Amino acid sequence: MLKPETINEIYKHAITEYPDECCGIVTGNRDRERVHICKNIQNILHSEDPEKHPRNARTAYFIDRKEAERIFSDAKRTEEDVIAFYHSHTDNPAFFSDMDREVQTVFGEPEFPDAIHIVVSVINREAKDIKCFVWDREKRDFITINCIA
Repeated sequence: MLKPETINEIYKHAITEYPDECCGIVTGNRDRERVHICKNIQNILHSEDPEKHPRNARTAYFIDRKEAERIFSDAKRTEEDVIAFYHSHTDNPAFFSDMDREVQTVFGEPEFPDAIHIVVSVINREAKDIKCFVWDREKRDFITINCIA
């Protein structure tokens, strides 16, 4: 379960980035949760190679691996876990798309199998819905859960 303050930070980030998708990582432990706002570099990738990256930041997100590694290292140093990954869908419902599944799995499984994956729906610069997903090891797929305290 995520704290209401964490969800509010994610909502704020999603609204701020609209009409582009936002993305980030949540780390923490029993005592605290930290929202790490990440830069969505999808527009850079798209402009550099539109054939390889046909989607722009309005319909996709990409977190630079170096930025993610810094967050992971910081979490380890401060004895925190990677609790969640989040991104927004602009002018679309909150759902776990095939692209989301592809981005979050490596060789068929997520790198952080215990992390929550959060999708926020932002329509006309207003947060409309949020859905959370976790990896089900038996089903080998992501399933919907309630993650809001």
